[in-house]
Amino acid sequence: MNRRSVLKQLSLSVGATVLGSKTMARLTNDTIEYEIPENPLYKKLDKPVTAITLGAGNRGNVYGNFALKFPNLLKIVGVAEPVALRNERYATKHQVDDKNRFDTWERVFERPKFADAIIITTPDALHYAPCMKALQMGYDILLEKPIAPTEKECRDILALAKKTGRIVAVCHVLRYAPYFVKMKELLAKNTIGNIISIQHLEPIEHLHMAHSYVRGNWHNSKKTTPIILAKSCHDLDIIKWIINQPAKQISAMGDLKWFRKENAPEGSTARCTDGCKVERSCPYSAINAYYDKRLRLSVFDLPEDKAKHPEAIMEKLKTTDYGRCVYRMDNDQPDHYITNIRFGDNITASFSMEAFTSYAGRRTRVMGSHGDMVGDMTELVVTDFLTEKQTKLVPKAEDVEGYRNSGHGGGDWLLAHDFVQAVAQQNPKLLTSTIDESIESHVMGFKAEESRKSNKVVSIVM
Repeated sequence: MNRRSVLKQLSLSVGATVLGSKTMARLTNDTIEYEIPENPLYKKLDKPVTAITLGAGNRGNVYGNFALKFPNLLKIVGVAEPVALRNERYATKHQVDDKNRFDTWERVFERPKFADAIIITTPDALHYAPCMKALQMGYDILLEKPIAPTEKECRDILALAKKTGRIVAVCHVLRYAPYFVKMKELLAKNTIGNIISIQHLEPIEHLHMAHSYVRGNWHNSKKTTPIILAKSCHDLDIIKWIINQPAKQISAMGDLKWFRKENAPEGSTARCTDGCKVERSCPYSAINAYYDKRLRLSVFDLPEDKAKHPEAIMEKLKTTDYGRCVYRMDNDQPDHYITNIRFGDNITASFSMEAFTSYAGRRTRVMGSHGDMVGDMTELVVTDFLTEKQTKLVPKAEDVEGYRNSGHGGGDWLLAHDFVQAVAQQNPKLLTSTIDESIESHVMGFKAEESRKSNKVVSIVM
């Protein structure tokens, strides 16, 4: 079969027929590259959607960079960011007028509405209040996950969104990644028969865990959100989305096993820079990660001239949490977490979040009555039980700067494309992750934490 015929058989365009057993038999261990076609509901915009960004950190820049790449679609006209260097950099990149620069999110709303949308990429604990205020003032919203730190706050946002009729798009970006879009499409067409069960793994990668959830902004669940929401609400959401059944029951176990004071090696010190005797042999050495390898330096907010000088990095390791020993932090986030879920139609799913891996990128296995799927976000292998033939599907996505490191498979900007169109057309149906669709996976996360702490199976009621 030629490539065009294969694409047609595999339903790689919207609405095409998906493969069955006979088709699979003709595809002798084929490898197919594919892209998700542009949404047919898109329209040419007369002018770009305007937005104000609250929080000019990593995620704020992901969506801000979309505006730089596609100025005909999105224009950033305001920014709120308390870190002066970040504020200045963001405002300069987007040519934001001085009158539209703010040091806190509250000050944005002291002004009458002056944009179409608000992009909320503030810390987790600062999602609820600005989202509620933005809805009250008539803005559409692109809301970074998690929606809010509590179930009640999530439900409050949903209720106000319905009352005001505004669009709230939750940044469940995996729903837009071509890999998961194709997985859902094939499952919906019974490519492997009836779904029986799913196994899903999120390998955080050991240095990412140490950086973000031991030393970093999310190290304390009481000050931010539990790791099942801060990190893994993506995964609960994507499991629920591809199954397309309501969650009924959930049970969870997990704890903080390794990054604890009692596991600190003999000769270690409060900081890696304090003459630690085991620093050179420690896989979590801050000096090795930040100073030697120059990893994740954006958290230090160094001016361009200082970023080139190693002494500036070393000074940050001596004065911030990023230089502290991973065994001597006040962290409480679990470093391993397993969750079992029963969905409608008697489908079961097991999810495992693991800190101690040398790799990142989600791994998924879907077991069906007539076949199975195995994938790692770079490829999806579909096996037909009858013919024993396999087809490997390799997704292609727009080469968004940094998206491969984010682990989102290109979903960041694909979400941004849909959000811009949804706001311009005032049509939330262009989005798959409106708050109406996304809230259930957050409830699953809150119930998982309840189960983990109570050692009980917990029912999920929406």
